[in-house]
Amino acid sequence: MADKHLSSQFDSDLNHVSTRVLELGGLVESQIRQAIHALSEFSAEVADQVQAIEPRVNAMEMEIDRELSTIIARRQPTAVDLRLLLAISKTTANLERVGDEAAKIARMVKSIIDAGAARKLPAGELRVAADMAASLLRQALDAFARLDTASAVSILKEDDFLDREFDGFVRKLITYMMEDPRTISASLDLLFLAKAIERIGDHAKNIAEFIIYIVKGADVRHSTMDQVEHAAR
Repeated sequence: MADKHLSSQFDSDLNHVSTRVLELGGLVESQIRQAIHALSEFSAEVADQVQAIEPRVNAMEMEIDRELSTIIARRQPTAVDLRLLLAISKTTANLERVGDEAAKIARMVKSIIDAGAARKLPAGELRVAADMAASLLRQALDAFARLDTASAVSILKEDDFLDREFDGFVRKLITYMMEDPRTISASLDLLFLAKAIERIGDHAKNIAEFIIYIVKGADVRHSTMDQVEHAAR
């Protein structure tokens, strides 16, 4: 009876911290949406709003980390449960880093505006990649909520498309700078901005890998897609 009681307490703690992770994910998603809007409209005001959210994201990450530490200290979880808590911690860290990338996009947008080159650069082409990255994060959060390994595998495949989108944009941007050297400084800001978008996709991919780790106990980092699909079955 006592074991059942302890198990119920652990489940309650786990549900609470999982909910907090999804709340953090929702906050980070709002950052990304606003960052994409700031990029699309070259809005300094919206960029400021994105950066204003960053302290809340950082605070939530620290709160979740403290909750996880408390659960480990009080509940003394088994190896399987400890694996779950570790994956949740890593997921939280990746969400915080997504928030960092959104804030970086906002800073780059403001830098481009200050340089007076906002309408001279092919920033509109980044919207496709930015929307793709935001979609990957949304899918990763949905998959995390359901511990859905099939969706996790799909996310890993889609991240390859985002990487190719980034590579194509870099080639176009290099050509653009060669044709008009006066835009090199602002173009470099745009390049860093593109890299931030690509990194959002990488963090969504990391979360997908943690989902497979939670459910199957398999570490699929640095694995081929065939190995990932086999592990996720």
